[in-house]
Amino acid sequence: MNPDDKLCYCFHVTQRKVINFIRIEQPRVPSQLSECGGAGTGCGWCVPFLRKLFDAEQGGQSADIELSPEEYAAARQGYIAAGKVRKEEPSDDAS
Repeated sequence: MNPDDKLCYCFHVTQRKVINFIRIEQPRVPSQLSECGGAGTGCGWCVPFLRKLFDAEQGGQSADIELSPEEYAAARQGYIAAGKVRKEEPSDDAS
């Protein structure tokens, strides 16, 4: 995907916007990316991709989403058509 391609279709947030948010705001945990235009709070499709960008930036690397914009959009459509909505999974750290 290119930096200006939508990552969060629900709220029209681009990959570039998320990366800039991470670099400028320096969120401590991936869930704080929701403060970037609501990314990840709609259908949930983009959550794993947001985490991938977060983890890469935390490690000083650049993340590459290895899907074309068309493949990404088609996969999301399939996800929505299947009635899927991602929910945050409980952390293994909870004790």
